[in-house]
Amino acid sequence: MTRKAVLVTGGAKRLGAAMCRRFAEAGWHVVIHCHHSLDAARELAKELPSAQVVRCDLSDSEAAAAMVRALAAELEDWRCLINSASVFSPDDVTALDPATNRTAMQVNAATPALMAQTYLAHARSDAGRRVVQVTDQKLANLNPDFFSYSMSKAAADLAARMLAMTTEDGDRVYTLAPGAILASHDQSAEEAERSHKLNLLRRRTRASEVADAALFLAEGPLASGETLYVDSGQHLLSQPRDVIYLEREGED
Repeated sequence: MTRKAVLVTGGAKRLGAAMCRRFAEAGWHVVIHCHHSLDAARELAKELPSAQVVRCDLSDSEAAAAMVRALAAELEDWRCLINSASVFSPDDVTALDPATNRTAMQVNAATPALMAQTYLAHARSDAGRRVVQVTDQKLANLNPDFFSYSMSKAAADLAARMLAMTTEDGDRVYTLAPGAILASHDQSAEEAERSHKLNLLRRRTRASEVADAALFLAEGPLASGETLYVDSGQHLLSQPRDVIYLEREGED
């Protein structure tokens, strides 16, 4: 495969799928990673002009690293790795659930870091390589909900910033921090519509905006280590709880 390529983890659905479509529109070969969503990944691949599907359980970091090495041998111009896949399960700031924490820290932080390291060690591209770690605006607008998820995203952010300090020869490592975009956890569509407007602009940020930002990071001139927020200003607020609960409590 000689076309410029991107791997999007969690690419079969939600934000990952939006990013896959945007890169495909821009002429990239898209590698769609999935775990449970194999059928959705295959259907998405059929829609795109140049795509393939890879399947891996990201709780197995060695399998994930092996997947990256295999792709590095196959793809002649692998310009971007987007670590978008994540688990988002609730646990309490006063009572950490060990199983929830182990899974979140592995899937959201440790495996993406190992994948990024493996990618930078093995992937080929004369145009320079880009790693985009998807984090969360709540790291700048902290609240105590989804405790292990937040811990894991903080660890992913720190790992990406440390990796960025080692890049050279045109390589870059970035973080991309979305706000509330799609219905999540146990939200209804109506709850999401209201809660996702709890930002400075009082508007709902679209998945396509996150996809555009990811493409900009893959192709643009930003220095390694930059963070790009796509959240209609949510990270500039001080919200004491996740917007899921703020909306249910009737807070503005």
